[in-house]
Amino acid sequence: MGATMSAPARTPTHTQARKVGFVLLSSPAQPMASTRIAALQIFDELRRLGFEPEVLYAPATGDQTPDPGLSAADIARRGFELVVFQKVHGPHVLRLAQDLKAAGVPTVYLVCDIVEPAMCAATSATVAVTAYLRSLYPAPLQPRIHVVHDGIEHTSAAHSPRTTAVTARDPLRAVLVSSEELIQLPALGLPPRWLHVTIVGDYAPLQQRRQRWLRARWVLQKGYSWPLRWQMARALLSPRISRVVWTPDGVYEQMARADIGVLPIDTEDPFQLPLQPVLSWMLKSENRLTLKMAAGLPVVATPIPAYEALITQGVDGYLARTPADWRRALTALRDPGHRAAMGAAARQRVLEPFSRQRQAEQLADVFAGVLPNAHSHVDE
Repeated sequence: MGATMSAPARTPTHTQARKVGFVLLSSPAQPMASTRIAALQIFDELRRLGFEPEVLYAPATGDQTPDPGLSAADIARRGFELVVFQKVHGPHVLRLAQDLKAAGVPTVYLVCDIVEPAMCAATSATVAVTAYLRSLYPAPLQPRIHVVHDGIEHTSAAHSPRTTAVTARDPLRAVLVSSEELIQLPALGLPPRWLHVTIVGDYAPLQQRRQRWLRARWVLQKGYSWPLRWQMARALLSPRISRVVWTPDGVYEQMARADIGVLPIDTEDPFQLPLQPVLSWMLKSENRLTLKMAAGLPVVATPIPAYEALITQGVDGYLARTPADWRRALTALRDPGHRAAMGAAARQRVLEPFSRQRQAEQLADVFAGVLPNAHSHVDE
């Protein structure tokens, strides 16, 4: 993909599905999470709503600043009435957006965890996944930014609450889903004797034990202070922390085995991407939170903007700032009745507003707002 296209001209007819071209961050064959959730999972829903999505460009590996090698004139000749940029930016993408505008083709920028005012200004509309992310853009641009939350991939994946008491022999089972290769548990530290945490992340498979060990040793030798190395070593050796590789089905299997979901975030991490207005952890979406809540898991999470906007304290989850907050919330969730009630409330809280159907309908409304002679899904 990425080569300049050529095709005979055709005039779109509005009785047909309206062609929407997608310029993606990653390949549909091996999609990154944002590509899968923001675009690929709702293609069928968009077809139901009168659009025909088609991938115009996708790199073999994830690339935020690609050169798509596309011609705006050729895109218009092929009858594409709208082009969507999924998280990509940079000089080549910006030029394509400007050329499409000159060719009369509207554009939409889909953004999840970065702030890119230049792309927002160059496109017809921008879609942000949280209201907080929208608020970080310059005030003059905010009227053209719409909030469309990430949709839940599998709403039928609900676990059955365990009714047995929690003990050191039969501990509370927590699941943490991460895109990283976590060594230790940020904010939480070592679990108490009655808690076991399974981290589902970017690990090597268990069969590659030597690779795992070499990777862990490399991490421990990266120049951390001795106290931090000691903490990490203790976490690596803890029998109360398991680490499993993320797979599309495996993550749901792990949630089905869990009693609760945890989302500890290291808010002392000073990492900030270049040209971004805030620390990276503040830009996280609520996707991993809604993933667990939709499965009927009561959750305990560090209060970051996306999570604070969603959790009602003590009703459908807990927000925990300090180690003492974490201990109180986890202790409360040792009660099986409380876990069952909170898990049910969590699932009810997110199922409809964060469904793929709602995501696609709201995105279709954004499309309708920039397309000539278009109607929103509500009017169809």
